Amino acid sequence: QVQVVESGGGSVQAGGSLRLFCAASGSMFNIKAMGWYRQAPGKQRALVAVTSGGSTNYAESAKGRFTISRDNGKNTVYLQMNSLKPEDTAVYFCNAQYYSGRNFWGQGTQVTVSS
Repeated sequence: QVQVVESGGGSVQAGGSLRLFCAASGSMFNIKAMGWYRQAPGKQRALVAVTSGGSTNYAESAKGRFTISRDNGKNTVYLQMNSLKPEDTAVYFCNAQYYSGRNFWGQGTQVTVSS
């Protein structure tokens, strides 16, 4: 059974930084992409950043402030978030996409940015 587990959320003041961590179980050769999504209250879940095959893509709101990195040897992915803004407040979810076409989600980790 595949498990995706996130950690690293918390509360920070505007301008601060947080680093999120995600680990997915299973063979590293089966995972096609790993990414971070977020969902703010009353809003739909939206892409923050994704990495696949060495390439990365970011939401416009994350460009220049967030960095996604993946440790292929350990099936882990990180999201370094700098210059945080109150509008970054959300529950952040890690996603692992497998070559089989299946997607698995973590339970989410809360990020709160105060002004």
